[in-house]
Amino acid sequence: MAEFLMPKLGTDMQEGILVEWLKKPGDAVHRGDLIAEVETDKGTIQVECFTSGVLEQILVPEGSTVPVGTVLAIIKEEGAPPEAIRQPVVAAPAAGQTAAAKPLEAPPLAPTVKPSTVGQRALMSPAARKRARELGVDPESIHGTGRGGAISLEDVEKAAAAKAAVSTAPPATTTASVSEPAARMARIRQAIAAAMSRSKREIPHYYLSTSIDMHSALSWLAEKNAALPVPDRILYATLLIKAVALALRETPELNALWDGQQGVIAKDIHIGVAVSLRQGGLIAPAIHHVDRLSLEELMVKLRDLVQRTRTGALRASEMTDPTFTVTNLGEQGVESVYGIINPPQVAIVGFGSIVQRPWIVDGQIVPRPIITATLAADHRVSDGHRGGLFLRALDRWLQEPAKL
Repeated sequence: MAEFLMPKLGTDMQEGILVEWLKKPGDAVHRGDLIAEVETDKGTIQVECFTSGVLEQILVPEGSTVPVGTVLAIIKEEGAPPEAIRQPVVAAPAAGQTAAAKPLEAPPLAPTVKPSTVGQRALMSPAARKRARELGVDPESIHGTGRGGAISLEDVEKAAAAKAAVSTAPPATTTASVSEPAARMARIRQAIAAAMSRSKREIPHYYLSTSIDMHSALSWLAEKNAALPVPDRILYATLLIKAVALALRETPELNALWDGQQGVIAKDIHIGVAVSLRQGGLIAPAIHHVDRLSLEELMVKLRDLVQRTRTGALRASEMTDPTFTVTNLGEQGVESVYGIINPPQVAIVGFGSIVQRPWIVDGQIVPRPIITATLAADHRVSDGHRGGLFLRALDRWLQEPAKL
């Protein structure tokens, strides 16, 4: 038997809401199948199964808020003997109860009713509950529109607006009620703040930058795209990501994860791509095995990843697997960006916009499209010499785009 646990979908994640089970007891599951949806501070994530077998028992009902590491379900692995049925649990106990999981009165394998409350508390995310406290709104008075009657941030904002509409208090007393876009962004900003504060506090960053001539890469790309249908054309960002992956092959200590004592080199190259969200903030989910993908395959995966990131349809592995991050602020007109490492990763590379600059070619000064690449790396794991070799390899690959 295998235990399916509430996954840790971020370095500072402490708990999550089990939004929906995508499988039911008795269903066959295979490694990589989507089994559940979990809501975190960064959005709703689809969680994959880590083994193959049969979903034997569901222990936590939909809508429950549970700590990371809580056993959510039991999976009978192929060939495993049967095991005694466990008692389902209720998470997110009411005030005054202990945080320990408490058995339900009856032990059904799966809940047949999606209750609107658990342990006499309205189902709502930690961010929504916090927002309700800030606005002075009683959660029990809010009508939830989410799955199983769960209360969302939007529900809290609507309830607060309705309360303000019938209040005689002057507008100045409700200034804490920020605009809806700011409210939606709040929980993402909190998660980013926690991770980045930890990074700057614990990781000794060092920074290197270099200017790269993009003439060869852009000329080659223009010729290649001319032969492709418009929907299939490749963005130059794809060249940058692929070149980064190939440069990491040559400097593998930058493609590593810090385990608390040392950097452990990752066996695969999974590039986290920083994606800005429409409501603000950003997430850097992974594209897997980038060094093995063709540019055409990478372009398809990049386009799909950006779309799913902005619609809240990411998989758990895309949030937990990145071994290195790429951030690109070229579209914003920024010429260089000095990134903050996303722990437990040990490096990040940033790209600015491509600008025309005078460049010496064969002894002549000519205009060239130049991009600035900046590396931030963990000095506990590598040093400036190895970081410099990475940037030199990155430059070399971009001078030979046909080999990408």
